[in-house]
Amino acid sequence: MQRIADETTRGSKPRSRFMAFVALTKPRIIELLLVTTAPVMFLAAQGLPSLWLVLTTLIGGSAAAASANVFNCYLDRDIDAKMHRTENRPLVTGEVSAREALVFAFALGIGSIFWMGGFTNWVAAGLTATAILLYVVFYTIMLKRHTTQNIVWGGAAGCMPVLIGWSAVTGSVSWEPFILFLVVFFWTPPHYWPLAIKYKADYDAAGVPMLPSKVPPTSVGRQIIWYGWAMVAASLALIPVAPMGPIYIITAVLAGAWFMYQCYALVKRAKKGFSGTQLRAMKVFHGSITYLSVLFLAVAVDPFFNPFFG
Repeated sequence: MQRIADETTRGSKPRSRFMAFVALTKPRIIELLLVTTAPVMFLAAQGLPSLWLVLTTLIGGSAAAASANVFNCYLDRDIDAKMHRTENRPLVTGEVSAREALVFAFALGIGSIFWMGGFTNWVAAGLTATAILLYVVFYTIMLKRHTTQNIVWGGAAGCMPVLIGWSAVTGSVSWEPFILFLVVFFWTPPHYWPLAIKYKADYDAAGVPMLPSKVPPTSVGRQIIWYGWAMVAASLALIPVAPMGPIYIITAVLAGAWFMYQCYALVKRAKKGFSGTQLRAMKVFHGSITYLSVLFLAVAVDPFFNPFFG
């Protein structure tokens, strides 16, 4: 999933070397990825999985995501320097050298793969390696600077935690995590594009062809709605496959309806010609985080209540 957080230190005292390295890993992005990992493990176990397994999976997943994020900072340091939102990242300010960042990224990545292989299984380890490669090579190198649909296909890397979490429990992959993969895949554009609307000037300055930099907000809004409905459809497709009980069903329907209302409201404001803060694009961005968190909380909780609804 590609959530952008302002990790700068404007107006604050200089970071320590340790905190500079931490900033390279983009901790707030990692938090969101973990929201989708643990609940899938509960679904795979149809209850409470081994807490040690959950802990080791989250540690390995965090290290893998951190590795991908540091590689991203290394590869994008030239455009980060041109964007107000990212101009204080450690590689831009010189707090961390490019060589140090590259060594750090490789250490985290290789360590996470062997960690997953040793403490979970090698299926999960292979998926972990795939997630890193998708984000670094497929998204950062191949897509980000070359297509307005970069975040759509590049967002596949952010979907991998659901497959990793499931495989850590079962040693395999099946339809349930694949459907949740699609939920996150279709969720990514409605999540990311509102943020890109706010930071359009940054992307223009850096020459990155994010969709909101190339088409008007009304067109972005329409595409957000298309992906939003696909996301809701995918979330409902899990019901007969898992199968899911009333807790998840009610949550998926209500949360989906609430989020789609937010998306339609964005398009309505865009059609009225609103721009800047009046467009309230960030309301959809924050709403997307709430939606995903609530939905995956229902994924985690539902198996515990299913026996009562028998």
